[in-house]
Amino acid sequence: MPADDLRAHLEFFGELGVDGVRREREWRARANGEAASAVAPPDTLPAIRADLGDCVRCKLHGLGRRQIVFGVGNPHAELMFVGEAPGADEDLQGEPFVGRAGQLLTKIIGAIGLTREDVYIANVIKCRPPGNRNPEPDEVEQCEPFLFRQIDTIKPRVIVALGKFAAQSLLRTTEPITRLRGREYTYRDAILMPTYHPAYLLRAPSAKREVWEDMKRVREILQGE
Repeated sequence: MPADDLRAHLEFFGELGVDGVRREREWRARANGEAASAVAPPDTLPAIRADLGDCVRCKLHGLGRRQIVFGVGNPHAELMFVGEAPGADEDLQGEPFVGRAGQLLTKIIGAIGLTREDVYIANVIKCRPPGNRNPEPDEVEQCEPFLFRQIDTIKPRVIVALGKFAAQSLLRTTEPITRLRGREYTYRDAILMPTYHPAYLLRAPSAKREVWEDMKRVREILQGE
């Protein structure tokens, strides 16, 4: 096609609101009438981890992060726990919830007849923020798509959001955790249940009763009640 004709076509489509073209294989396949599945294999956790790589998408990689904490557990788990971000112990060991709060989470999981190997555990973001501060919006924005892919790959029946930040981030709300917990939400084909973070329970043991009520409801859902 002559350059002038091509320029005219681009200007015409620009006026219609088309601002670019897609060059990925799956989009070219759709244009040719091919099924996307023919060129885009199903996502897997190893593939997601490989895509994440030695991530430098946000500023956390240059703020003291030792390693990426991707997630751990059963890749076909019916129950998934999502926390806020790795802490110091997690940053050292590369596994979520391995410190004191993680030990308490292990006991909570055991209380409903499961083990850590039965469930999947991850965080909203994969790198430790300096000083264990809350993740910032730009950090969540860069990391969240990988969590979404983990959820969509695992396909849990129940997701437990641990603590205010995780619950608010996933639900896109500013409601306090005291109002969010005890309620059930539909979330990416799963039931999302917010509850208190195990680290909070270490500071406020009286809240364990409420977490136990939440976990009993999780057990009922998993048992089909």
